[in-house]
Amino acid sequence: MTTRIPHSSPAFTLVEMLVVLAIISLLAGVVVLNVAPHLLAGSQGKAKAQIQVFTTALQTYRMEQGRYPTREQGLEALVQKPTIPPIPPRYPDAGYLGSRTLPLDPWDAPYIYLIPGRQGEAFEVLTYGADGEEGGTGADQDISSAHMQ
Repeated sequence: MTTRIPHSSPAFTLVEMLVVLAIISLLAGVVVLNVAPHLLAGSQGKAKAQIQVFTTALQTYRMEQGRYPTREQGLEALVQKPTIPPIPPRYPDAGYLGSRTLPLDPWDAPYIYLIPGRQGEAFEVLTYGADGEEGGTGADQDISSAHMQ
């Protein structure tokens, strides 16, 4: 006949739990510090890519319609036939972006369309960055088609 010795259930002490939490916090901090700059670069890269798509679509619009959309028609003229004169006579069924909605910038704000551009360009498409205000650096930096050409 064997006698069983009752085993106590293994448990962590408060000190061990605090050490584990401290290690996890340190690792999370290192990850955030290393990933945050890449997220910023990703948002800015996305904005630059979208502005380049707008630029190409605007140039195609001008080649087919003989002019850029007016400021009143805005970028919306790239996804829906304008109802504000001058109304383009040969507007493609699919529009110029292949979508019926305009994308927002990575910070969920609409892109800005200026005609003429602020520095004398035929047009300018821009976003004011993360802060939504003109000027700024880092994530708040403006991104413009005028500076990409």
